Amino acid sequence: MKPLRRITAVLKKELLQLRRDRMTFAMVVMIPLIQLLLFGYAINTNIRHIPVGIVDQADSSLSRTLAQIVQATQVVTITEVFSTPEEAEQAITESTVRAAFIIPPDVDDRLARSPSIGLGLPNATNQTSSRPLAHWIVDGSDTMVASAIKSLRSMPLIELLRQPPNRQVPTFEVTLYFNPEQRSAVNIVPGLVGVILTMTMILFTSAAIVRERERGNMEMLINTPVKSIELMIGKIIPYIFLGLLQVAIILGLGHFLFDVPINGGMIPLLVVTLLFIIASLSLGLVISTLAQNQLQSMQMTIFVLLPSILMSGFMFPFDGMPKPVQVIAQVLPATHFMDMIRGVVLRDATLYALRGDILWMIGFAVLGMLAATLRFKKRLG
Repeated sequence: MKPLRRITAVLKKELLQLRRDRMTFAMVVMIPLIQLLLFGYAINTNIRHIPVGIVDQADSSLSRTLAQIVQATQVVTITEVFSTPEEAEQAITESTVRAAFIIPPDVDDRLARSPSIGLGLPNATNQTSSRPLAHWIVDGSDTMVASAIKSLRSMPLIELLRQPPNRQVPTFEVTLYFNPEQRSAVNIVPGLVGVILTMTMILFTSAAIVRERERGNMEMLINTPVKSIELMIGKIIPYIFLGLLQVAIILGLGHFLFDVPINGGMIPLLVVTLLFIIASLSLGLVISTLAQNQLQSMQMTIFVLLPSILMSGFMFPFDGMPKPVQVIAQVLPATHFMDMIRGVVLRDATLYALRGDILWMIGFAVLGMLAATLRFKKRLG
């Protein structure tokens, strides 16, 4: 009976400690809740309403009908109208749209000359003159988005254009930019940079202030002339170099082992990487000032990591998520970095083209550093 009493005493002690540790109890409830919501509601592999642009060079009733038919599939949503294909290509590079639907000026003639979709016209007999009605240019850096739009390549037009189902020529021509072979490594390796940096940078700094307190160094820091902001900056600088080293390893090995192209320049790559590292480190410092011990800092880090990985567009297309989830995902630094790193590495996007993500990242880093500094001052008081 004595061993049972001792076990019971330890059990009561652990339950009492767990009740007092509200952060741990909250994580026990919130982590499975967040996972359930992410996998059950936010994560959607059936992509719908991909934002695309249109270049209507025909401006005819047929071209407008084609645009309506394409939108009726709900796979894409036309959000932009461009005058030339060059403007559409630039918008894809800047990630304004994920694809562009280009309707040629001779679309009516193409329809009339095709024997498979002709409207019963006498001259619709020459199979060699048959051509696709229109052309898709697609950002192939996201393989799931590219596959969704490729599914429209041979879409039937029976109802409005009286197309027989045995049409031999594809309805639309599809050209994939940046990853024409749809190799998954081209999409994964740049995104992996964001995932690794998110895990390591937040994890390293989330315990920074807590570690000083647990080691008894906090009193020493209080008695030094070091200001709070100076302490915060000094804490993150070593990890900046570690983050840059990680990026060099991932992209370097990805290029040589998996033939992942690095189309962008080194300066844009360095700028966007530095901004993300600083933003992630500032978030880690905020967590460090909130946590009471290293266990709590680890729990809070996991709480941030899960949505950062699942909602950033690394594993599942951002465009396939519901709008409310997209709004939440836009708050996370990883979401913006996924777009920036893929834009620079794969699409050779300029810093000006990524200005929206860059400005947001700068604002997040500044606010994070200020919040960590103010929290640290509050602790000293």
